[in-house]
Amino acid sequence: MNIYLARHGQTTGDVEDRYGGDYDDHLTDVGREQAAKLAEKLANKGIQKLYTSPLIRAQETAGIVAASLDITPEVLPEFKERNSYGILSGMIKADAIEKYPDEVALLNDPHNSVTGAEDYVSFQRRIQQGLMSLSQENIGTMALITHGGPIHLIFRDILKLGEIDIADCAIVHLRSIGADVSLIDTDGISYK
Repeated sequence: MNIYLARHGQTTGDVEDRYGGDYDDHLTDVGREQAAKLAEKLANKGIQKLYTSPLIRAQETAGIVAASLDITPEVLPEFKERNSYGILSGMIKADAIEKYPDEVALLNDPHNSVTGAEDYVSFQRRIQQGLMSLSQENIGTMALITHGGPIHLIFRDILKLGEIDIADCAIVHLRSIGADVSLIDTDGISYK
């Protein structure tokens, strides 16, 4: 089975330099343009099913892709972004550094959890179970609009390929055979 993971487009929180995570923001005009280009890239992949995270930015991206592919997207809560920012979620980064410098310092290691955040092990378990559920579906090719956090975790912990940088609307092509998941190709991903 082929799985195309894609990150959502640019958001209002990106432009405002806010801590995101499960902060629910919308796409910008640039984000909508990026989603339209993503739809073009996915147009000839034979996608039979389209899934999305429940967060607004992913659903807006999926809506643009879905209109192009003539598919109705389904929400998969397992692929929601990690609430890695806890009490910092939605805060402008400069304000957060001033108000919560110790909490901001914890963000240097993705395995740390700031106050009110989802712990890494729970996030890891959620993404692994979600990917396993997708792998067990009897669908030839599917796409999933998600976030940077789940894609980072898949590269770090499932594919064992280390740390990456992820552009808006980046695409990761995975092949799943049973429990085995392998990387086929990427677009908008670079290794650190």
